[in-house]
Amino acid sequence: MDEIQKNEKQKDYLLPASIVIAALLVSGAWIYTAGLKNIEPKKSNQAEEKIAPNIENILSVSDNDHIRGDKNAPIKIIEFSDMECPFCKRFHKTMLSVINEYGANGQVAWIYRHFPLEQLHSKAKKSAEASECAAKLGGNSAFWNYLDRYFEITPSNDQIDLAELPKIAESIGLDKARFENCLNSGEFSDKIDAFAQDAVNSGAQGTPYSVIIAKNGKKYEINGAQPYEKVKAIIEEALK
Repeated sequence: MDEIQKNEKQKDYLLPASIVIAALLVSGAWIYTAGLKNIEPKKSNQAEEKIAPNIENILSVSDNDHIRGDKNAPIKIIEFSDMECPFCKRFHKTMLSVINEYGANGQVAWIYRHFPLEQLHSKAKKSAEASECAAKLGGNSAFWNYLDRYFEITPSNDQIDLAELPKIAESIGLDKARFENCLNSGEFSDKIDAFAQDAVNSGAQGTPYSVIIAKNGKKYEINGAQPYEKVKAIIEEALK
C-alpha cells in the first residue's frame, strides 16, 4: 500500500510539468489546447503580479499587425492561430468567406496573430516565422498570399515538410535566397512570442481563438473553428 501511495504522489507531482494535449469539443467545433498553463503571462510594469487572462487585455490593432481588409472597418476580427492546427486550417476558409462578404464593403477587417502551440506542433513556430519573412520581403499582401498557400498545402498536425517553406515563398514571387536568409536568421522569433503572449493574456485556451471587436469596443469571443453561420451571426450582432 505504501508503494502505491508513493506512485500516486509521483504522478501528482509530474502532471503539472507535463505537456497537456487535448482536443475539446466546444459548441460543436474543435479547439486545440496544449500545455497552456505552462505559458506564463508577462508581469505588469506597475506590479510584480501576473496578468489575469481576460479578453479585455487584448492588444489594440497596430501597424505591427497583419490586416486583411480596411484597417478602419467598424468590425475587427483578431484571430490567434497555429499554422499546423487542422482546425485553424478549417477556420481559415471560414474567415476567407467572412472577408468575401464583409470585407469587400469595408465592414470587417481580419487581423491575424500567431499562436503556435509548440508542445503539440514543433514546426508551427518556424512556419510562422516563414510568413513573417514573406511580409518583410513582399509586404502585407505577400503575408496573406503566403498564409493562404500554406493552409492549402499543409497536411497539418506537424506533417508539413519544412523544405516547402522556401518553395511557397518562391511560388508567390519572392526571392528564394533572401527568404531563406531571413528564415535562418530567426529575427521574427520574439515577435511571434509576443503574439502568443497576447493570446494567453487575452484568455486563449487553444487555437483557433478569435475576438470580434465592435465599433463601440464591445468584444465577442469565438473559441474553435466555429462554422460560418455562427461567425456571421456574431458579426451581424456587432454591426448593430
